[in-house]
Amino acid sequence: MGGSVYELQGFAIVLEKVALVSRVFEADNQEGYQFNITFSSELRLPLKFPTRTDADLERQLFLKALKND
Repeated sequence: MGGSVYELQGFAIVLEKVALVSRVFEADNQEGYQFNITFSSELRLPLKFPTRTDADLERQLFLKALKND
């Protein structure tokens, strides 16, 4: 199913435009944890979460949505 959309932190992400999903890492300035989504247009969307558990869970759910697309 092409053109599926996934909502994450208020962003509507078109799954077929995603080129790369980074690992979870500690954000700068003690802002929690984050992972980045890079799109085919080289636009990068940093998504930050208060805990590593939250970031890991959201990343796993996002990757599952990508695989099902």
